[in-house]
Amino acid sequence: MKFVILFAALFAVAFARPQSNPADKNAEIVSQTADIAADGSQYSFGSQTSNGISAQESGTLQQARSADESPAYAVQGEYSYTGPDGVQYAVRYTADATGYHAEGAHIPKAL
Repeated sequence: MKFVILFAALFAVAFARPQSNPADKNAEIVSQTADIAADGSQYSFGSQTSNGISAQESGTLQQARSADESPAYAVQGEYSYTGPDGVQYAVRYTADATGYHAEGAHIPKAL
């Protein structure tokens, strides 16, 4: 179940980013890396586009804490982009058994 929650959180991150500027439609990937362990226990990827968007992520498979749980990845990553206002935004995040946690100067903090 936590595996499903983790992937739901990752999809939320992908779709929560600001809508792209029409000029971004011509952006190209200028660098891209990906690596996954043969046994699937770890992975990492990164990319950068010609319009300055960058993203990096890595994950390590964590063993289930009980027989009722499935193994799930503990993930950490970051992405950055320039917003329509010309400001560079950066988000760092983790996702694991405790949920999805994002940090960024523009993200409100809980009191």
